[in-house]
This record gives sequence, structure tokens and C-alpha cells, in this order.
Amino acid sequence: MNLIIRILITAILVIVIAHFMPGVSVASFTTSLIVAVVLGLLNAFVKPILVLLTLPVTLITFGLFLLVINALMILLCSEIVGGFHVETFWTAVFFSIILSISQSILYGFSNEKSA
Repeated sequence: MNLIIRILITAILVIVIAHFMPGVSVASFTTSLIVAVVLGLLNAFVKPILVLLTLPVTLITFGLFLLVINALMILLCSEIVGGFHVETFWTAVFFSIILSISQSILYGFSNEKSA
């Protein structure tokens, strides 16, 4: 159940961020659901390999290179999912930063346990 909530939160965030951010477009809510699932799969399977391969660069840049990897995941998702488009690399960087911060905030609210 927690996974479904996270996918829905991510899908809503994708469509809201795309609405306000120039250079990012999402065709529909269904497309944003697909984007959420594909991003989750990319982050689970492709991202760890990229992080491992770029570990020296990541250490030299004190972890800032992870922003580049996140942007590459967004651009790859843009290529895979029809109806989701990100124009430039820098747009993908800003999109990934905003999405990550928003997810952290909303996931924190959804995981609160009442006593």
C-alpha cells in the first residue's frame, strides 16, 4: 500500500511541477503515473550502476555529481515515456531537484504514525 501511495504522490508532483516549470510537459495524469513508475524502476535498477561507475567523480565533487545522474535519469525517462518531455539538461537538473525536495517533504507527511 505504501508503494502505491508513493507512486501517486510522485505522479501528482510530476504533473504539478510540469505545469509550473517551463521546458517540461506532461500529456495527462496517466502519463504522469507512467513517469512515476518508470522513474522508480530507473532509480532502482539503472541509477545504482551509474553511481557505482562514477564513484570517483562523485567523491571528487563531494556528491554533487549525483545531481547529474538524477538529471540523466529524468532525461532517460523523457526518452522512454511518450507524452513526457524535458527540453534541456539544465531543465532536467532543476526538475530533479524540485521533485526530490517535494518528495522528501510529502513522503515525510505520509509516513507519520499517530500514537
